[in-house]
This record gives sequence, C-alpha cells and structure tokens, in this order.
Amino acid sequence: AKLLAIFDFHEWNHQHNKFISPHNKIFEKQREGIEKELQETWGDRVQVFKAFNFCAPFLPEQVITEIKQQGFDKLLIYPLLVVDSIFTSGIAVEQVNKALTKLTEGEEHWLKGTRYIPSFYNEPDYIKLLAKMVEDKVNTDLAEAYLPSQIGIILMNHGCPHKAKGFTSGIDESQALYELVREELINKYPLISVGWLNHDTPLIEWTQPNVQLAAQNLIDLGATAIIMMPIGFATENHETLLDVEHIIHHLQHRNSKVKFVQMPCVNDCTKFLKMAAEWANPQIEALFSEEGVAVNPQLAITQSLTSHHHHHHHHDNNNGHHHHH
Repeated sequence: AKLLAIFDFHEWNHQHNKFISPHNKIFEKQREGIEKELQETWGDRVQVFKAFNFCAPFLPEQVITEIKQQGFDKLLIYPLLVVDSIFTSGIAVEQVNKALTKLTEGEEHWLKGTRYIPSFYNEPDYIKLLAKMVEDKVNTDLAEAYLPSQIGIILMNHGCPHKAKGFTSGIDESQALYELVREELINKYPLISVGWLNHDTPLIEWTQPNVQLAAQNLIDLGATAIIMMPIGFATENHETLLDVEHIIHHLQHRNSKVKFVQMPCVNDCTKFLKMAAEWANPQIEALFSEEGVAVNPQLAITQSLTSHHHHHHHHDNNNGHHHHH
C-alpha cells in the first residue's frame, strides 16, 4: 500500500499538474451529514470524527487522542469503504491499533467498547441507489437518442492485486458488488461489464478487464454510448476523476462516434448519508447496551510471556519419543 501511495503521488504531482483531489472536502460533508443523521436518533452522545490514513492533522492517532480527551470510552471504527481489503479497511484498523497502543496508560485501558463496520458492498439500499443513478442518467441524457441495447454500462470497481500476502485483497466483495448492481440493470440494458480501475504499477498482477478494455469490448459489441459508473468508491478521488477522464480521452481517440458519460460517486447524496447512518445504528445500540469491559493492557504482556514460557516448556517435554497420533 505504501508503494502504491508513492506511485500515486508521482502521478498527481508530475502528470497532472499538482492536481488537488476533492476527496477530503467531500469526506467532511459525509462526516457532517452522517453525524447529523445519527444525532437525530442519539443526540450528542454520538459524535463523528474523521480520520485519514496518511493525512495530518487527521491521522488516527491525532483523532483518537482527541476522542479520548473529550471523554468518550466507546468507539465505532467505520472506514466508510464499499469493499473490505488489506489496502483499505486493513490499513485503517492497523493505524487505529497503533494509536490505541500509544494511548495506553496504567492498568486500565480507557476504551471500554469497540465495534467495527468493514464494508457495505452488499447493502440492498446502496445497490439500488447505484442502479437508480444509472437509470436516471440514461433517462435524462441518452434515452432519446440511443437504444437500450446500444448503451454500454461500465460498473467501475477499485482494482485489486491478485496476491496480497494472504490478506483479503478485495476481489471477492468487489465481484459480488458488481454482480448485485448488474442484476438490477441487465434486463433493461444488455451491455454491462465490470471495469477495474487498476494502478499503473509494474510487476503486480491486477484484476481484469481494466476500464479501457471493458469499454472497448462493449463498443465492439455495438455500444454507441458508454456510461462510466463508479460502484466500488463512495467518495470522489483522483481515480474516479483523473484516471477515468484519461481513459475516456484514449477511447474517444479510437471511437470518435461513441458518446461517453462520466458518472459521479454517491458522495454526499442525502440518500447515501441516511443509509450510512442507518448501517451504524445497530452497532451504536450494541455499544450503548453492552456493559463496558475494563481491559488491563498489563495482563497482555504477562500472558504473552506465560504462553511463551509454556510453549518452550511443552517443546522440551516432547523431546522424548512419546508422540500421540
């Protein structure tokens, strides 16, 4: 993931004239909207803080320090990512864990309860919203001039490497997400393909077809209009903007008679913010109703030493020939 971040930085800085992604601005609107929804149910007992994996002053450590200072003792970790993978939610949890380790004092940890929402790729409301966005766009922009069977729809997922050292790479959930959205649209629009927005990195085997190939395939099957719809991204970023623009530019060069339509992510759409708050409600309810558990971090050290000692002792005993099969 760090390697990918370096490649990204090079890409924005040099190839795109210091492009500034709208991601952080939209993410703040999402934070604000979700908090507003949640506070209608829970009042100010619930607050929503934003954290970025690589973006001060909102690094998880800085944000969790503030949460602790404000007197909260229960935490819902909510990466707001469509698909769970080691490169997304995995990094978020890793950074939260680092922060919680640093903020440990004495014999009782200040955090009394934790819940987690890894992804929402299979939430029916999200699936239906994506399909409706596509249908609405067809009705306003394409229905008069193009037959439904000649409208190609590329449902764009976040590209995934095939190997991730045994971690979850995101392929399974992304694939399932694509199938669910496709199912909503396929009876009306026969030309639908997944398109993976892969990073341009050497030596890594990425998911296929990439967006450019997927679009060209549908054009070869008779599509005269192509809709590019991001489904694996909830928030606009350099990939959904720059990379897609770049791909469309290339495709137009080869297919001058084809119309291309670039769709936005769900971003701060009111329906999305409502559903994102809804998904959090059961976890918040569980946190409030559960008895807080006092964790003693010192015990973890003692127990790991004990198990280490026991492990060695066990091996010593097995040096004889008394193996039971």
